[in-house]
Amino acid sequence: MSEKNEISGDVNTLYIGGGTPSVLPLSFFESVVGALSRAGHPGPFDEFTVEVNPEDVVEKGPAYIEGLIKLGVNRISMGVQSFDDGILKWMNRRHDSETARRAYSIIEQAGVKNISIDLIFGLPQLDAYNWEKTVRQALSIPPSGNRPSHVSAYQLSVEPGSMLAEQVRQGRFAEADQEHCREQYDILCRVLSQEGYHHYEISNFALPGREAVHNSAYWAHIPYIGFGPGAHSFIMGDGGTGLGRMIRRWNLPDLKAYLSSTSPAAVRESETLDTEQYDLETIMLSLRTDRGVQEQFLRTHADEKAVDRMLLNGALVRIDGGRIRIPEESFFISDGIVAEIV
Repeated sequence: MSEKNEISGDVNTLYIGGGTPSVLPLSFFESVVGALSRAGHPGPFDEFTVEVNPEDVVEKGPAYIEGLIKLGVNRISMGVQSFDDGILKWMNRRHDSETARRAYSIIEQAGVKNISIDLIFGLPQLDAYNWEKTVRQALSIPPSGNRPSHVSAYQLSVEPGSMLAEQVRQGRFAEADQEHCREQYDILCRVLSQEGYHHYEISNFALPGREAVHNSAYWAHIPYIGFGPGAHSFIMGDGGTGLGRMIRRWNLPDLKAYLSSTSPAAVRESETLDTEQYDLETIMLSLRTDRGVQEQFLRTHADEKAVDRMLLNGALVRIDGGRIRIPEESFFISDGIVAEIV
């Protein structure tokens, strides 16, 4: 199924992820880049990210990463998750901590200078000492001493239908309580702040100037196109009607149907946002970041009394440029803050 006609406007980032693309051969990435070139977007992209798993990098070796670089990849995001081999085994990860270190070294020595590492916190079996150790191990992973340019850390979540959800149902696993998770989040913020990382979004930290351009577009309501089963898109345009439209669209997560369909509409669903929905999303997305939202916009589209109350108790703070943000110490409870003001 071809979607080349859906790319319009200035495209300056490309992100291949949403699973384990590193299991695929270089020929796959060549076909993607070739298809984009034929569609009128040959690159180079300002930021071209590929997600990888450590075991794939070690198995395929330096030539694989060098091949990605030749295709224009200039940023790698690696799913390390933990440096505790016991926890990695519990999570059914195929790599151990040493494999993660070897993979990082291969990526760095191949010439990639923008490397992001993913970590997971909020595990009940992970105590404060070992979590801080994990964060510091992430920063010391490169033998060169050049720290990762970016760290993403996500709280463990139990997805419906997952193996973990079944373990919870059977009473074989209990999720960590909020106090436990909050402690680990605070450790994460403290250590990375001490090491000079910019906490620019709830789950994301970067060395100055290395903030993820592609991901930041999501939080700024910049249009994007998603390709493949389960991929999401956000499109703005008039569709020939002369009326501005904001559309969220998602492909159904059915690989067989996606590959066999000749009509994009047959394997996707969508919704058109009205102005109220768009304004609400703008508040929710903006308050995920350290840039926050314009105070006047917030007062116009949210509960002004709740905003004043949050400013008084410190859950919201004013920053330069007439903006309001959630301070870092309250990021962990941001969902509750947003819910109260909208």
